[in-house]
Amino acid sequence: MADNRADTRVSMRTPLARVKGLGAAGHGVEHWWIHRMTAVSNVPLIIAFVIIVAALASSPSYQEAVAIISHPLVAIILLLAVISVTNHMRLGMQIVIEDYVHDKGYKIAAVIANNFYAVIIGVACLYAILKVSLGRILV
Repeated sequence: MADNRADTRVSMRTPLARVKGLGAAGHGVEHWWIHRMTAVSNVPLIIAFVIIVAALASSPSYQEAVAIISHPLVAIILLLAVISVTNHMRLGMQIVIEDYVHDKGYKIAAVIANNFYAVIIGVACLYAILKVSLGRILV
């Protein structure tokens, strides 16, 4: 037999909030989900990165190292690793800042500084990889 009684649970959330599935901050689980996805994507990318670095360490000359990095697949793996790792780093530090910095002004300044730091590190790494991998083409 089906239970046709009305739902008697008391909720402070509006019907719209229940439908959207948003949390108290208004953005739901997006931050958590992206952080987990970058963590999962970092596993194969870091394994590939370690293999590439080992190959670079075993190459006897600079020209061979440049040839390894100039391979399109290697360059793409390195670029994806930098993007994923810097984004994961930025999200992780943002969690720490939001949890442990209690002054609102300091929190905003720290999150802004964290974002700028991640972008600067990411852009510098991407520039270095592109410069080495495209160096033979552009010269």
